[in-house]
Amino acid sequence: MSDKTSHPVLSSPGFRELMDIRKGPALGPDEITVSGADPLYTSPLRIGETAAMALAARGVAANDLWALRNGQRQTISIDVLAAAATSLYGGDMTQRRDEAGVYQPIPYSAAIKHMVSLTQPWKGQDGCWLLPHTNLTHLEDRVLSVIGCQSSIDSVRAGVGRWNAEALERAIADAQACAGMVRTPQQWLDHPHGAYLASLPVVEITKIGDSAPEPMSPAALPLSGVRVLDLTRILAGPTAGLGMAEHGADVLMVTAPHLPQVPSFVRDTSHGKRSCFLDMNKPADAEQLHQLVKDSDVFIDGYRPHRLQARGFGAQHLIGLRPGLIHVSVNCYGSGGPFASRAGWDQVAQAVTGICHTQGEALGAGQPKLTPVFMCDFLTGFLASFGAMVALRRRAQEGGSYRVQVSLCQSAMFLQRQGLIEGFEGAPNRLSPEQFERLAVLDDGTVYGDLKTLGPVLKMSLTPCAWLGTTPALGSSAPEWLPR
Repeated sequence: MSDKTSHPVLSSPGFRELMDIRKGPALGPDEITVSGADPLYTSPLRIGETAAMALAARGVAANDLWALRNGQRQTISIDVLAAAATSLYGGDMTQRRDEAGVYQPIPYSAAIKHMVSLTQPWKGQDGCWLLPHTNLTHLEDRVLSVIGCQSSIDSVRAGVGRWNAEALERAIADAQACAGMVRTPQQWLDHPHGAYLASLPVVEITKIGDSAPEPMSPAALPLSGVRVLDLTRILAGPTAGLGMAEHGADVLMVTAPHLPQVPSFVRDTSHGKRSCFLDMNKPADAEQLHQLVKDSDVFIDGYRPHRLQARGFGAQHLIGLRPGLIHVSVNCYGSGGPFASRAGWDQVAQAVTGICHTQGEALGAGQPKLTPVFMCDFLTGFLASFGAMVALRRRAQEGGSYRVQVSLCQSAMFLQRQGLIEGFEGAPNRLSPEQFERLAVLDDGTVYGDLKTLGPVLKMSLTPCAWLGTTPALGSSAPEWLPR
């Protein structure tokens, strides 16, 4: 089954939820084709189908902009297994050509392996479970200091075992580090923060200022001439920028040499972008960033809540510099609620919202378990680029500045609302070599070597998604915009 009226993705409440957020004209009966089905992963969650509906919605938003530019619509297609594969990373989906000319998987770094070994659910003194997050050295140091343990599995297990889980979750948050107490899905919905998020759409789009409409002129791609400032790191935020680059935007990543990064994540989410260094602690660099804002269209904020506002780059200040700006906020806990000031990661969102509980129960593991992939990160990135393009259409037709808010926890809740599947045992957790070859593209001459990587999986008939240029080294571009 692959037509619009019959495929479960397109007839699902989840896809209708996204189209209700879009608030656009009715779709033609043949505009979207979805093929394939879960599972790719050993998980009861509808990972591929949920990714497919988010990518299909992003395609519709891009199609809306294309129609404004050129007066016509195009057809969109997405394969569920390909959509599921977007949540893979590193050597699973990126290979490098060796000296013999053969593309080989890139091994995970020792640092990533160590982080994964510690960032797991551990049982507290009260019998409840807590997941400490140990990515990035300074955050790991804070977590271990609060727990009172060393950076080893046995020490973390023993350390968490001396605490009540909720008290440790709170203490780590107070230390400006990241952890999540494992809750069941119902416990999360009963929690004040879960109840707050459940009252809101998975993508919040709010008009926050007045400005004149900015019509979309004829162009080669849906986002041609659109300028995006990408102030994000790791996975969810960079995936949002990557999605906009695939539709033709000029995406300029802004970071600084001293900010910690995960090299493999930078490599795999920087396709089609440019990168510059600006240190907001230096007045001259901060002023240069202000100048970039004045000529931008979209600003993606992936910092801890309120961190950029404290540096003079909050949404209200930015729309004063650039009326009509689309401000996109990507974080863990969303737009408000009792946990709004907390930072977090994919695994933390899985823990607090009930995904870990559901995954462990379905596997019969006798304890909570993480899913095989960082689904919350990638789904949040897809939804952020969808929301940004919906806001761009509203700006074109109605005028105004807009705030788009997405979060890892909202994405986790959206994923769970799609229901569970059976028969996932024995799923491969990866594409076959033949499947990978069909979806892979070459990205030669990068700072990381000659690469073969999973290409854009969203297919559009007239404006194929693609990455313009070679995957850049961090800081390799001047802090300036390309000509429109």
